[in-house]
Amino acid sequence: MTRILSWILSLLAFVLFVRLWAGPASYPDIGRLEQKIEQQNAANDQQAEIKRKLQMDVVGLSKDDDAVEEHARSELGMVREGETFYQVILKSDPEAATAPVPQVKVAPHVE
Repeated sequence: MTRILSWILSLLAFVLFVRLWAGPASYPDIGRLEQKIEQQNAANDQQAEIKRKLQMDVVGLSKDDDAVEEHARSELGMVREGETFYQVILKSDPEAATAPVPQVKVAPHVE
């Protein structure tokens, strides 16, 4: 009887040991999950920084008319009435030489 009981307990210990190293929620699986958590935290930190910068831009644009004008000039190519737009194409940039010239719209100056 004790011999059968010791075999059963040995078999049970072996099964639990195998599961500890090879089954779901095993040590290697936990290590992989911790690595995924670290990667996701790094990605979250990057996205949080992007979000913070965008929120600062939104606050700046909502409070300052000069910031809106600067954004329109740099990003949208807007010029004031009476200004002349010049586009400089450098010889070292072959893509710019073949790129179509953007259409520039003149916005009326409102004071």
